[in-house]
Amino acid sequence: MTISFYHILGIVLSIILIEVVGIMSSKKVKTAADFSHAGGKAGTWVVCGTIMGTLIGGQSTVGTAQLAFTYGISAWWFTLGAALGCVVLAIGYVVPLRRSGCTTLLEVVSKEYGKKAEVLGSVLCSLGMFVSVVAQILSASALLMTLFPMRFYMAAATSCLIMMIYVVFGGLWSAGIGGVVKLILLCVSTLAGGIIVLTLTDGYHGLMTSIEELIGALVETQGGVSHENINDRYNNLLARGAAKDIGSCLSVILGVLATQSYAQGIWAAKTDSVARKGAMISAVLTIPIGAACVLIGLYMRGHYVTVEELDVMTAAGRSLLGEIGVMATTAQAFPVFITHRMPEFLGGIVLGTLLITIIIGGSGLTLGASTILVRDVFMKINPTLSESSKNLIISRLTIVGILLMSVIVAATFSGSFINDLGFLSMGLRATAVFLPLTLALFFSKRFKYQWIVVSIIAGTAALVVSQFIQLPVDGIFVGLAVAAICCLLGLCRI
Repeated sequence: MTISFYHILGIVLSIILIEVVGIMSSKKVKTAADFSHAGGKAGTWVVCGTIMGTLIGGQSTVGTAQLAFTYGISAWWFTLGAALGCVVLAIGYVVPLRRSGCTTLLEVVSKEYGKKAEVLGSVLCSLGMFVSVVAQILSASALLMTLFPMRFYMAAATSCLIMMIYVVFGGLWSAGIGGVVKLILLCVSTLAGGIIVLTLTDGYHGLMTSIEELIGALVETQGGVSHENINDRYNNLLARGAAKDIGSCLSVILGVLATQSYAQGIWAAKTDSVARKGAMISAVLTIPIGAACVLIGLYMRGHYVTVEELDVMTAAGRSLLGEIGVMATTAQAFPVFITHRMPEFLGGIVLGTLLITIIIGGSGLTLGASTILVRDVFMKINPTLSESSKNLIISRLTIVGILLMSVIVAATFSGSFINDLGFLSMGLRATAVFLPLTLALFFSKRFKYQWIVVSIIAGTAALVVSQFIQLPVDGIFVGLAVAAICCLLGLCRI
């Protein structure tokens, strides 16, 4: 694929627009309070931009289209879960969070259950962030491989280098106002993509027909999905099984409630009402974005095959039918659609916005994980690291280490679904933080802190183990059940 002048123009203009807005809005930052939570003066759209600036990124777009390519509309669960998480955040958590007097979720936990709970929660949250960084690198690599003739390792290393430069040497960005600009660009472009899909295929029925025809050609050579269950797989919200898909949705819902980035938007709001409206608007906008990305993934399934599928067909002495395209991996479904099926200038805007969103998202997650490790682990081991010069050096080395490890892990999971890593990341944050946070906010002074600490460790361990041994139910159910039992033991004073 040759990138045209209009693609490049769209990419450059979208990046410049986001950067200029970020620099201009940074002038409003005059105090630490302005930096951390906008001085508590943010309006509805800035709250929405803060939440969605992180929520809508590689996993919601590239990952959703990738999953839809293989499993159909069940790929919608990531963004549906994100939307439901925003609703629960708006209805149940806005007031208690804002009245807690805290500025971080782990501070809420620490005030109720002590430093041990805070440190454990912080470290396990950083692990969840690390998994999400891996997902961002996979998403960025898919984009770069579509734009330039490079292999996965080079694309992953390039993604890592860009994130490293951004986060190590800093940058002037505003999560709130910059998030609004990214939100507008992504909303317009992804919804336009959904409309283009329905136009090209003469509606949803035509979309499913194209999938059936292509899968019918593939099934004869690789024993895949038969004609009888094509509709069951691609037109079924529970295609991967009710326990798997509902569990994935639950992971995202609880992950939203247990992640600092989204709570930051709530604390930034000037009133409770503004915070609620910002979270609810985030929920409303997330759903159609996810739907559009699902449509794009379905379109690509009906009109493209992967290199691996093509090799199987060639070995069987068969050739592609009609104007069927070829892409390297399923992760390229979204970027290949942008470059091949969208108007070039609009496609360039989408690519630029998505690339910078993924890079900023990955950089922010890396910085967050590094801060947690340095503050809650390294400085506890060696208090002299609190000195400014030493702290800066160890922070930057930690950032470099996290990103290098992310590339290695990304290479290991290069054939995995991006959204599965997203579900795991959210699940890790949920088992570590959700129950302690909720109990601290709504059931203060009723649970012994020792059992809360045990619940954080046991719940997370149960989640990880259940993922490896592949139980018939999603790991989030196992992790939450174990954590809840530990908390109840604390309530019973056992």
